[in-house]
Amino acid sequence: MNLLIGLLIIAVGAFCQSSSYVPINKIKSWSWESYWLVQGVFAWLVFPLLGSVASLSGTGSSFSDLLGLMQADPKATWLTILFGVLWGVGGLTFGLSMRYLGVALGQSIALGTCSALGAILGPVLTGHAGDLTSAVIIGVVVTLVGIAIIGVAGAMKSAALPEEEKKKAVKDFNFGKGLFVAVLAGLMSACFNIGLNFGQQLFVEGTKPIFQSLPATMLVTFGGFLTNACYCLYQNGKNKSWGDYGQKALWGNNLVFCCLAGLLWYSQFFGLSLGKGFLTDYPVLITFSWCILMSLNVVFSNVWGIILKEWKGVSKQTVAVLVAGIVVLIVSTFLPQLL
Repeated sequence: MNLLIGLLIIAVGAFCQSSSYVPINKIKSWSWESYWLVQGVFAWLVFPLLGSVASLSGTGSSFSDLLGLMQADPKATWLTILFGVLWGVGGLTFGLSMRYLGVALGQSIALGTCSALGAILGPVLTGHAGDLTSAVIIGVVVTLVGIAIIGVAGAMKSAALPEEEKKKAVKDFNFGKGLFVAVLAGLMSACFNIGLNFGQQLFVEGTKPIFQSLPATMLVTFGGFLTNACYCLYQNGKNKSWGDYGQKALWGNNLVFCCLAGLLWYSQFFGLSLGKGFLTDYPVLITFSWCILMSLNVVFSNVWGIILKEWKGVSKQTVAVLVAGIVVLIVSTFLPQLL
């Protein structure tokens, strides 16, 4: 039962993440850099901080105790933040990948690269390569196969649709530029899980297993916020878009949808922490949990792609390939436990 509960919680978090870009479409008259920064305040600062505070429930410790623990292990703390800064580059290019490829294809390619590298490099760089059992490796390979199949569907779509149809679904569609950006986003986004691995011991004594990765998550997202804030403020200056923040009539609407986008995005890592807490009897799935989250993110992002009509007008063969890729990804989420 715990196995099913753990996987279900991770799935709910993945669904929330895949839905996090939908509220952004409701933001009015702000440039990309402005709304990206504001939603980042919620996604990478506010909600991770609240999650860390929640992790202290029942421990008898305060937030200052948690900060003291981090100060007592500066190497782990700063490495976690550093990989968060590197992940921030992935966060920037991740948004651009969907700008050029759409929600479905952009997330599929970026998250596929992120899934495999994050799952493998996390244990390797932190000295836990022994956790990468044959079952985990096979699971990673099957995940990549599923994402590759979805990538083939995306290539078929790109080759078949007239340019005007591509533009209707994705305004700035550019397959070549989008592919490069998506791969780069995946490479750098893998640093998130590496950071989580470096900070995995940064929780106060008595923290429940379901909350133990939340303090590390806060450090990683803090590092990512620094990267994104610097870039967004630079773009505000370059594009002379400072005036976005002065449009008082828009703040009510835009703040609500930025907050909602940030909450949905953070839910994936809150869900990952809670889900892993129910998988403590399944060490293989604990190691593979990063891949599970990314696989489900890809599945749900393609569901949203269908809902948003990004696949409208493609052939039945393309749809069949897309569905086959989704099925393979769903199977990959529990396959390692069966091996």
